[in-house]
Amino acid sequence: MNVTRRDFLKISGVTVSGAALGGLGLQGTAVAGARKGNVAVKYAKESTTICPYCAVGCGMIVSAHGGRVVNMEGDPDHPINEGTLCSKAQALRQVSENPWRITRPLYRKPGGTEWQEVDWNWAYNEIAKRVKKSRDAGFTKVNAKGQTVNRNDGIAHVGSAALDNEECYVIQKWMRALGLVYIEHQARI
Repeated sequence: MNVTRRDFLKISGVTVSGAALGGLGLQGTAVAGARKGNVAVKYAKESTTICPYCAVGCGMIVSAHGGRVVNMEGDPDHPINEGTLCSKAQALRQVSENPWRITRPLYRKPGGTEWQEVDWNWAYNEIAKRVKKSRDAGFTKVNAKGQTVNRNDGIAHVGSAALDNEECYVIQKWMRALGLVYIEHQARI
């Protein structure tokens, strides 16, 4: 079969047009049909949130029923994504509903090979002790010129897109209170 460039463009145009026209109106009925059949979604409480993956800030609608996330979808009223979600955001429900998700702190002794489950209070106290030890070891009150600097060069902080503005603000205040000067926020991690 000989297909010229002009014939190829005609065939491609007809195919794309047919696919675009064929999809009109079908998505809304499919979603509505899925919602009618899913009782958990029907009686779920909906909340809006922001996707934690990247710095774009796409809006999401999260439906929860019985203390569990039963559905997540893009927010069509959100000005950034207008209801669309990338593949990461579409799979976000797995973060809370994953049976392999670690829900308790784990600790591995120095030189050890096995992780052991520890109590939350023990983990918080251990973290606090280690932060205090690092802060005391790396704290500089006065620089070489004799100026008061009150800074800590022994600890750094890197934020991520999983934090919202309010959390970033509180963490920034906390890090500055510790004397940190190496504070970064990388929204793509």
